[in-house]
This record gives sequence, structure tokens and C-alpha cells, in this order.
Amino acid sequence: MQNKQPEWAWQWKEFYDDTQWLFTEWIWPNTLDDFKGKDVLDCGCGGGQHLNFIAPYCRSALGVDFNTVEIARQHTAHLANVVLQEADLTQMNLKRTFDIVYSIGVLMITADPDRAFRNIAKHCKPGGRVIVWVYSREGNFLNRTVLEWVKRAGIYKLPRRAVWVIASVLTSLLYVPIYTLYQFPFTFLPFYEYFGNWRRLTYKRNLLNVFDKLNAPQTWFITREQIQEWFSLEQFNEVHISSYKGVSWRGSGTKRFKR
Repeated sequence: MQNKQPEWAWQWKEFYDDTQWLFTEWIWPNTLDDFKGKDVLDCGCGGGQHLNFIAPYCRSALGVDFNTVEIARQHTAHLANVVLQEADLTQMNLKRTFDIVYSIGVLMITADPDRAFRNIAKHCKPGGRVIVWVYSREGNFLNRTVLEWVKRAGIYKLPRRAVWVIASVLTSLLYVPIYTLYQFPFTFLPFYEYFGNWRRLTYKRNLLNVFDKLNAPQTWFITREQIQEWFSLEQFNEVHISSYKGVSWRGSGTKRFKR
């Protein structure tokens, strides 16, 4: 069982992400059109931003989160086809299944990503689609070692406002190499693909990227083998697993009918 984590409520009170194109790249090769007329489950809905993206397409959407349901409810109050419910992804039993079950950037910050994936997949109908996006172990050596160590050693213990100030400073400093050195085709540099996205995003969205990494109580970096096991061919067909910007995995599959 997971513990409540008020850090996420602080984050989604301060930030709201309306970058729809980034969401569409995270769920690729699935598209928003694939949500048309579907009953959808958003696992770890945060501030409700992704629900706002899919609501115009789907028949109904249920957003679940363990820490931020009230914040998401404020951001989706205008959506008649969206319902919110507090639930722990590792243990919830919603007693219904859905056409599409997705979890974007959440499984890797749960207490047990493997258990969380198995549990959300149970809520997908046979013939339905499960879609996830998670940080990858591959390509994240500096985040896994230096950043996580610094976070555990001191930053995480600070008040959230102080962490926000540190994230602001780090974000500003990163703009120097990203708009100089990383403009050259030096593909051997760490995070080369990832920093390409920074030049497409606003400063506030990049600040959210940095703060999110410093704010997470725990972060698991998922290996290719691990996500392949999640989407085992015994349970899924039409499986797609691909690296996104060298630092994360996009995974999706159609749940098989029982034989």
C-alpha cells in the first residue's frame, strides 16, 4: 500500500500543463482519434490536464489519483463526461473495465511499478488498449546517480517553495548549454534528444520538468526488459514499445481475449 504524498498536491496547485502535443507524442502510435466513443481510465490523473485533452473525444473518462483528486476536479468541472475518484493504483478495484487504460508519467513514481501496471491492466477490457509512458533506465545515468543522490541527500527535505526556487535556478542555467553547445550536432552529449524538446517548450513547462524530478518522493527507472515483460505477448498483441527522446519508454498493447 502506498502512503499519501502531499508533494503532488503542492505541485499541481502551482502548475498546470496544457502542452497537448507532448501528450500525443507520449501516447504514440496511439492518437487522440483512437479515444473516440471509448470509455477511458486515466491512472494517476494529477491535475487533470490529460483528461482535458481526451474528453472531447471519448464517451466517458474516469480519472483516478491518490493525492490530487480535488485539484483535478477543479480543472475538469466543465467536462460532463469526466468523473474523478481517489484510488491507489497498486490496490484499486474499480469493479469495471474500460476500452482504454492509460498512465502517463506515473507508474515509475509509485511504490511498486510492476504491481501498479498489473493492476491497471486488469481494468482494461479484452480487445482494449493499455498505454503507458515511463522514465527509462537507459539514457538516465546522470538522473539515476547524481540527481537522485542530491535529492535524497538534502533537496527533498526542504520546503516545497525552496525546491521550487532551486528548480527555477537550475532551469535557467540549463538554457545556456541547450541554446549553445546543444545546437550543434554533438549527438554523443547526454540528453541530446531530450534537450531538443526544451527548445520547443515554454520556460514554465521546462521548469515543471525540473521541479517534477526534484519533487518525486521516489523514482524508478524502467528497463526495456521490464516494460517488455509488462506487455508480454501472452497477455497482449499489437504491442508497441519505443524510446522517447532517449530517456523514456512509450508502451502500448491490445489486451488479448481469454482462450
